[in-house]
Amino acid sequence: MIVENWQRLSEELRDNELMLEMALEEEDREVLKDVHRKALSLQKELRTVELQQLLGEENDDKNAIVSINAGAGGTEAQDWAEMLLRMYLRWCEKKSFTVQMVDMLEGEEAGIKSGTFTVSGSHAYGLLKGESGIHRLVRISPFDASGRRHTSFAAVLVIPEVDEKIEVEIKQADLRIDTYRASGAGGQHVNKTSSAVRITHLPTGIVVQCQNEKSQHRNRDIALKILRARLYEREKRAQQEKLQEAHDSLDDIAWGNQIRSYVLQPYRLIKDHRTSIEKGNVEGVLDGEIDDFIEGYLMNLANARGRAAVTA
Repeated sequence: MIVENWQRLSEELRDNELMLEMALEEEDREVLKDVHRKALSLQKELRTVELQQLLGEENDDKNAIVSINAGAGGTEAQDWAEMLLRMYLRWCEKKSFTVQMVDMLEGEEAGIKSGTFTVSGSHAYGLLKGESGIHRLVRISPFDASGRRHTSFAAVLVIPEVDEKIEVEIKQADLRIDTYRASGAGGQHVNKTSSAVRITHLPTGIVVQCQNEKSQHRNRDIALKILRARLYEREKRAQQEKLQEAHDSLDDIAWGNQIRSYVLQPYRLIKDHRTSIEKGNVEGVLDGEIDDFIEGYLMNLANARGRAAVTA
């Protein structure tokens, strides 16, 4: 498929170059506009094909499960966690990916303490995997009457959704399943039926929960699905030391561990500390325009694999 796309794009590029030559000779402004539009379209397609070449690792083609957790700092951090949630939801919307909210714990005053959602679409995990890590925000706090600058942290964890064909053994005796009344803005189902489900995997201490479906059975199925993915990811990371270290770094959601900084004050700049990519369009990034960071991370990863292969 990639070879076919390259061939098609090469042919379309040659055709567009011929159209450009003709338009210049005849000084046809309308055709020049068409050539320009086609060139932009080809550039976008070429970028997509190049990106596909970077998504060849195991599980890159899987759907993704994304969890966001606010760090220490109360309302500030919880508001930041909600801003990140919105950023990823907007990115998914731009990609026409399907999102399903699984669980959300709202903050006391604003924002969220945590949120988990699934992303379904072509190479969702491969694209989002580089977002795992600590995200740091620096801004003038809207919750501080003195107008002081605050630094907030939130952790993002992205894991692949486990394929149904992959067997992950879960013993019923290893599970503690609790039901509770779902929280929400209101409605006839709120605080009347215990539809929300929390599952604790006793050997590992992993806890997953789902409350967004009205059916307790449906919430249980979704929670088990996420538990299978978490257990699979845990085993995979245990076998790969460097990935395990990256996972363990999420335990301390604080200074020194961030993968990206979003500075809104005293200047406006977003910088990825792994790739050194910087963006001054803060509003655009927070509105979901994170492709440059995603592609930069994947390119760095591919270059690192290439260097490792050469030295091996």
